[in-house]
Amino acid sequence: MKKKIYMAFLALTILSLTGISCASNPKPEDKTQKSTPAEIASVTSNVEKIRKSAIDFEVPSYFPSEWENVETQYATAKKMPTSNQGEINTAVAALNKTADRYGELFDMTIPLYAQAREDEIMAIREELDRSKFSVFFPQYVEKADKIALTAKDQYDAKDYYTAKETAAKALDEYETLLLGAKILLARQEINDRGFSGYDPENLEKADEISQTALEAYDAGNKKTAVESAEEALLRYNIVLTNGWIAYSAERRASAIAEREKAIRNKVNIAVRDSFRDADAVFNSAEGNYKDEMYSVAAKQYIEAEALFVIAGQQTEEKRVLAQEAIRQAEEKIEESSGTAVEADRIIEGGSK
Repeated sequence: MKKKIYMAFLALTILSLTGISCASNPKPEDKTQKSTPAEIASVTSNVEKIRKSAIDFEVPSYFPSEWENVETQYATAKKMPTSNQGEINTAVAALNKTADRYGELFDMTIPLYAQAREDEIMAIREELDRSKFSVFFPQYVEKADKIALTAKDQYDAKDYYTAKETAAKALDEYETLLLGAKILLARQEINDRGFSGYDPENLEKADEISQTALEAYDAGNKKTAVESAEEALLRYNIVLTNGWIAYSAERRASAIAEREKAIRNKVNIAVRDSFRDADAVFNSAEGNYKDEMYSVAAKQYIEAEALFVIAGQQTEEKRVLAQEAIRQAEEKIEESSGTAVEADRIIEGGSK
């Protein structure tokens, strides 16, 4: 009996020890990585960051259809259910895939964006060269060039946001200089066309303000420099406009006088086609003059006047030729008449 009790006790002890041993050794961990709701928020934040960069560098403009697709992809990923571990994992994977696609489009856009900024800068740079501004003010252009080259270095270093700001600064600098180039061209045109005497008051004021703009720019007061430059350019353009008004009126008077002379000399009858060509240009000039397109009208009046002169010359040449033909005809008639008289004399002499 004691032996049976002892054996039962021993069995219970072994079972107890076995249970303790099992409890103290945990089950092997699931090696599959699990996502958490917090990770969804983190991944979503990352997608938003990449998406914002894509927008800032104008990805939608360069790849509109691809952008529409990834936007749809993102909207779908954000709406995925996350009620259990499997759904959370699927949603995180979808969001990461979306982030990758935004990144791909960003990488595709960057060189195009950089080239577009470079093209904008080079277009203005070429205008500065054509206007001779870079010849007269090389130090200003060199300053803008250095900023542009800095932006390029930053792009090459993949410091895209800094490069974007620097490129914008360079473009702004070039555009400021372009105002100066426009002033230079306007002033030169006034001189070349002899318009200085048509509006001397505005011309003098424009010269003063343009000098103020230059001094303000040198002093680093860009706002005042730009405002003064814009006012100076406005006044120069007023001088040009007033010059064209006066000049076109002068050319109109000359063209009208030549047209009336042609009509008096019957040019419209003698060389009808030439007169019609001249008159067509004159009528076009009249229309532009009425529409206040004075520079176009002035050029057409000059052309019409020249054509009326040519038509008049053609008429004169035709008249000279006609008079010569008449003279020759008269000489022949006289010769024929003389021959006839001589023939009569001979005939009469022979009959005697």
